[in-house]
Amino acid sequence: MKQAQFEKLHRADWEAFERWIEARATLRRRKPATANTLPDHELPRAYRRVCQLLALARERQYSPVLVDRLNRIALQGHHVLYGARGGQRERFAVFLAAGFPRLVRQHWKFVAVAALLFFGPLLCMIAVLQWLPDFVHYVAEPEELAAFGEMYDPANPRPGQRASDDNLLMFAFYIWNNVKIGFQTFATGLLFGAGTLFYLLFNGLSIGTIAGYITAIGHGVPFWSFVSGHSAMELGAIVISGAAGMKMGMALIAPGGRSRRRALVEESRPAVRLMYGAALMFVIAAFIEGFWSPLGTIDPLVKYAVGAALWLLLNANLRRAPAGGDVSAQP
Repeated sequence: MKQAQFEKLHRADWEAFERWIEARATLRRRKPATANTLPDHELPRAYRRVCQLLALARERQYSPVLVDRLNRIALQGHHVLYGARGGQRERFAVFLAAGFPRLVRQHWKFVAVAALLFFGPLLCMIAVLQWLPDFVHYVAEPEELAAFGEMYDPANPRPGQRASDDNLLMFAFYIWNNVKIGFQTFATGLLFGAGTLFYLLFNGLSIGTIAGYITAIGHGVPFWSFVSGHSAMELGAIVISGAAGMKMGMALIAPGGRSRRRALVEESRPAVRLMYGAALMFVIAAFIEGFWSPLGTIDPLVKYAVGAALWLLLNANLRRAPAGGDVSAQP
C-alpha cells in the first residue's frame, strides 16, 4: 500500500488520538479543552491502533516525517496513559487518609458489634484471671503458657521474643500472622457471618487469656510495654476485619429485596475497601512489633506513652477524617 493511500485510510485514527492527548494537556493546565476527544472506553483501542500503524509505517519504510509523527503520538499516549495509572496511587492515598475513616464511620454499627464481640471476651478474661489464675488451664495448654512466660520474663532482654529471634524475620512472621487473622475473620463472613463471629470471639478470648495470665504471674510490665506500641493498629484492624466480614454475612442473611448473589456482590465492595485500610494497619502493626516493641532498653513509661498516642491518633483519624477522599475509591 502506498503512503498516500495509507494516510487517507488511517489519518483520522491517529489524529483523533492526537487531539485527545492535546486536550488532556489543556485540562491539566486548567483551561477549557476545545478539541473533540475520544470517550474513555475507546482509549485503549485507539492507543493500540496508533502503535499498530506505527509498526506498519516502519515496516513499509514510509517517509521519516510520518514515522516520526506516529512515534511521537505513541510515546505521548504511553506517557499520558501511564501517568493516569499512576494517579491511582494518589487516589489510594487519599482513600486511606480520608475515605477509609469515613467508610468506617459509615458502617459504625458493624464496627461497634465487632468491637464488642472482640474486646468483650478479651477484657473479661484479663479480669477473671486476676481473681482465678488457675482458670487459665481450662483454655490454654501448659506448653503454650510456659512459652509465653519465658518470652515476657523480666530477665529477657528482648521482651516478647527469644534472644535468637531476628527483627526482620519476626517482622515477616508478624505480617503473615496478622494477615492470616484478618483474612480468616473477614472471609469467613461468607458463612452467613458465623465464621466472623467465631474468630472475633476466639481471638478475643485467646489474647485476653495470655494477657491475663502474664499479668497474674507478675510479668505484666514486660508484656504491656511490649504490646502497647502495636496494639492500636493490630487490634483495631481485627475489629475492622470483623466488621467487613459481618457486612458480607448480613448480605446473605438479610438481602432485602435483592437476590443473595446480588446483595453479596454489592455489599462486598465496601467490605473489601474496609479491608484495604485494615491490611495497611496490620502492616504498620507488624513493623512496630518487629522493630520497636522488643527494645528492652526503652523505658516502659515511654512505650506506654507511644502506645497511648497511637490509640489517640487512630481514634482521631477514624472519628474526624479530613475533607476529600471518595469512600468508593479503589487502588
